[in-house]
Amino acid sequence: MGAQTRVYKRRIKSVTATKKITRAMEMIAASRIVKAQRKVAASEPYAKELTRAVTAVASGAQTEHRLLKEAENPKRAAVLLITSDRGLAGGYNSNAIKAAEALTNRLAGEGKEVVHHVIGRKGVTYYDFRQRPVEKSWIGFSDSPEYADAKQVAAPLIEAITRDTETEGGVDELYIVYTEFVSMMTQSPVERRMLPLTEDAVAAEGAKLEKGSEVLPLYEFEPSAEDVLDALLPRYVESRIYNALLQAAASKHAATRRAMKSATDNAEELIKSLTRLANAARQADITQEISEIVGGASALADASAGSDR
Repeated sequence: MGAQTRVYKRRIKSVTATKKITRAMEMIAASRIVKAQRKVAASEPYAKELTRAVTAVASGAQTEHRLLKEAENPKRAAVLLITSDRGLAGGYNSNAIKAAEALTNRLAGEGKEVVHHVIGRKGVTYYDFRQRPVEKSWIGFSDSPEYADAKQVAAPLIEAITRDTETEGGVDELYIVYTEFVSMMTQSPVERRMLPLTEDAVAAEGAKLEKGSEVLPLYEFEPSAEDVLDALLPRYVESRIYNALLQAAASKHAATRRAMKSATDNAEELIKSLTRLANAARQADITQEISEIVGGASALADASAGSDR
């Protein structure tokens, strides 16, 4: 076997090993997507009922609760960015980070100071590399989040928005940036404002819920609507963050599956190309050997004919 043929054989062996790895990662990601979708479906009834309760209280009660009241001159905003702990997911993390950067620039253009909170090692690394401050970060649960993780994330955000902005370093607005799972092939980075809940947002939620011929419940408040909202709004924020975490996890697994499928397909094409080159090199070696044999035989024949004469 010629030297060139041996090089092609080694490359084919290496690419074949890589193909096995990417194929296995594709299968693992596909199985995790199903689990993540089940979690999203299981969380929807709780989130829906909680949203109905908050919407009904906010729209039916005349209250000046801070988390429902728009600040006259908002100066600080908190942005929660959800990324993943691991890569190999195509443009999943970069698209979410770009959406967060666009939101940050828009808020800064409005004269607001932006405080960043980041979930996922990729997002933390992005801000650390650029030496940009992050108020709080979390890692280790982006692939399979639990409700306890959402509570852990929500606690400092709720505390920040309930503090006074001027004297206690609180925030006036709370935003979240994550990747929404649309389908196996489509995942879209989105940004949402969670708090404060304005009248327009409450009305939109109420219209969305009543679209299915549901009627928002009427509540009597004891001792007051403010106390009810004090109990409901933290749960509302937790459920929104939990849903975003589940959506992001499903999106990440779908992006990983798509990236690994593309890598597997590319590996197959590369193996075919290398196999053709290896065959061509082997045929060239065989042709050269045959030519050398024929040439040697011809030389021996000529030498024998000369000696006979």
